[in-house]
Amino acid sequence: MDVLRDVMSTTLVTVEPHGSVAEAAELMSIHHVGAVLIVVEDALHGIFTERDIVRALAAEHDAAHHTAADWMSRDPITLHPDASIAEARDRMLEGGFRHIPILEDGRLVGIVSLRDLSGRLR
Repeated sequence: MDVLRDVMSTTLVTVEPHGSVAEAAELMSIHHVGAVLIVVEDALHGIFTERDIVRALAAEHDAAHHTAADWMSRDPITLHPDASIAEARDRMLEGGFRHIPILEDGRLVGIVSLRDLSGRLR
């Protein structure tokens, strides 16, 4: 059985809660990722995605200067690295999102996207 450990990215792009929407968007562009993780002292507080950028810009003319934490999804669903790829896919499809942070022993160790899973599912 394929597990998330086999496909997750361990390169984590993170922003502190006071980081701006513009800063988060710039980091996503530089690292070619669709989400950044909002962390405080290595603890996951939320996830900020491309969809959050769109929501922010559609709602506020100066959204680029707002904090990413204002627009993030708080306490996102997480999975363990030994969870199955199928479970991650099902969670994403049911919840309507494309990224899941991966925690092991309460510690942030990776992130997986629907794109990461797409080549491993049959």
